[in-house]
Amino acid sequence: MSVELKLTTQKPPAFYTRAAKSFLEGVPEKDGKPAKPPVDTVTLTALGNAINAAVSVATTLEKDDLVEVVSIKTKFTSVLGPIKRSPNMTIVLKRKGAIKRLSADFKVTTQATSPIEGQKPGTSGLRKKTKVFMEKNYLNNFVQAVFDALKADNVAIEGGTLVVSGDGRYWNKAAIQIIIKMAVANGVKTVWVGQDGLLSTPAASAVIRAREGGFTPFGGFILSASHNPGGLDEDFGIKYNCENGGPAPEKVTEQVFANTKTIKEYKICEGIPEIDITTPGSYDLDGKARVEVFSCTDDHIGLLSKVFDFEAIKKLVQRKDFSFVYDSMNGVQGPYAKRVFVDELGADPSCLMNAIPKEDFGGKDSPSHGHADPNLTYAVELVQKMGTNKVGEKVGDGSGVPDFGAAADGDADRNMILGKQWFVSPSDSLAIIAANATCIPFFKSGLKGCARSMPTSGALDLVAKKKKIPVFVTPTGWKFFGNLMDSGDEKYFPGKQSYVPFLCGEESFGTGSNHVREKDGMWAVLAWLQILASKNPDEKKKLVSVEEITKAHWKEYGRNYYCRYDYEGVDAGKAKEMMDGLVEKCKDLKGKEMDGMKVDKAEDFEYNDPVDGSVSSHQGINIVFTDGSRIVFRLSGTGSAGATIRLYLEKFEKPSGDLSGSQFEVVKPLAKLALEISDLPKLTGCDAPTVIT
Repeated sequence: MSVELKLTTQKPPAFYTRAAKSFLEGVPEKDGKPAKPPVDTVTLTALGNAINAAVSVATTLEKDDLVEVVSIKTKFTSVLGPIKRSPNMTIVLKRKGAIKRLSADFKVTTQATSPIEGQKPGTSGLRKKTKVFMEKNYLNNFVQAVFDALKADNVAIEGGTLVVSGDGRYWNKAAIQIIIKMAVANGVKTVWVGQDGLLSTPAASAVIRAREGGFTPFGGFILSASHNPGGLDEDFGIKYNCENGGPAPEKVTEQVFANTKTIKEYKICEGIPEIDITTPGSYDLDGKARVEVFSCTDDHIGLLSKVFDFEAIKKLVQRKDFSFVYDSMNGVQGPYAKRVFVDELGADPSCLMNAIPKEDFGGKDSPSHGHADPNLTYAVELVQKMGTNKVGEKVGDGSGVPDFGAAADGDADRNMILGKQWFVSPSDSLAIIAANATCIPFFKSGLKGCARSMPTSGALDLVAKKKKIPVFVTPTGWKFFGNLMDSGDEKYFPGKQSYVPFLCGEESFGTGSNHVREKDGMWAVLAWLQILASKNPDEKKKLVSVEEITKAHWKEYGRNYYCRYDYEGVDAGKAKEMMDGLVEKCKDLKGKEMDGMKVDKAEDFEYNDPVDGSVSSHQGINIVFTDGSRIVFRLSGTGSAGATIRLYLEKFEKPSGDLSGSQFEVVKPLAKLALEISDLPKLTGCDAPTVIT
């Protein structure tokens, strides 16, 4: 456990010393109040003249032999007033009783190796079958390639701090031990690991950005294959996130890939003993390195509590006429769901579904078949509980169905939102959150920017236009939102326009904001609960439902009927042949009449980053018709074997039009046309999509 004390000049140092001692020593049970266990870490933060108080508190506690001072950081912070900038100090104290000292052999072994084919990171890192990662040197090669790329880019690895954790899938814990030994061999001083090796992907970003005063680590390894199945015969993955908490940009991943093709050796300290990552604690390795094992939920939940009004949401959750369920799909989200919904918001534990993380996400015999992917196809239990079928249509009379339901994927960065017998598409969810953003404290002054991936429907654009908010269309991949979030930041892009507070999302069930640099499944669910709370301030009145909120949005902005067809496990060569053919066909499609529709634009999508000027080409085929309808083709980079072709279909209906149709039926004519244009069945042999969402 950890706690942060923000010191000011309004109270004397002795006050903060007593407060720190109470946290470090714990509080015994008294007058019926439960005992509070001691915390392991106290972080002191102070601005300007309060720095003297912070130094005094740290000195006193150290003299009392209660703590060790493990880090002191100073930086300048922008402040209001004529001074503009003021010094800021962060002092991290570790309770001595929590420090476990281990002897270790720090001899660095340089192991000979050779390149392994196919280690190119995709949009979400490197993903392969677990058994491939377990092969000799496979993980080691990639990790060393990352360290070498960082060193070449002058990243401060020597003496630095690294985060290493994952989504809990099979081989997660073993991989963490390997990376710890390699990190120390490459000069890393401190390694941070979430308890049980767990950190959701958004939590890893939060840890990098917020733990111990924020921006302490130079980056982190996230061990995850996201929504892909886990297990010995299933998938494993790894990706590197930078010091801003976001995925490594293309220039870094390209250098990593280049390094994997020329690697000759890697460094490792084989003499470091296995670290017990099941219990929070601080492991001192002969004073030369340190491994910190900490609660996986503290930093992320602490950050979310600053973004949302938990008290308002708590009132909604505790209404007698409101019920909800949350499905963690046996992924990493379980501990976070319990912490937020049960411990913070006071909900009954029965609201939690599949909240115990499992290495195989429940396995092939589970209703989801171990596929922790929050959509209508795989979140079978939740979909049934919410009174819908696999295409989002109502089933039954709705009796006993909860008012709100949501799900997370394996690493908890994705989300699915449902109301009573009502499915909210990810594109609509993003637009509705944007339209109601000011009810969220983090956005109370309004949005300054928003963005969507190119395949995502244009519903967000309609909101942005009406509210006069800049909107950007990027390639698929959360890393493309990072520059927009950091634009105007004096550390990354000084002098550029700032777009924060910022909202962004993708059709693939990913939504988030600039509070972290990853999509955030829990954030999206809390955003919806905040909107519901704002629409239902009086518990004496009838509950305004998710369905009513969605329909009201369509009445104001119109409806973007939208659907995605996934063709999984396609021969990579055939998939590429199809895409290459579409690139050629795009040159002649503009102006053509097809099934009563006229092509307005046909392009091989290219993104010119407005912040750093970089260009990303060949990001998908985008065919736009004059009535606003769209057909999009893209090859996905999130699979571990073969290729996945994604076909996106969109048809816009004005507010005065028919808003009550089934999205799956409305876009069927577009699907027929798309298959004719692409020759997909003929070229790939696929007669039907694997998944429709």
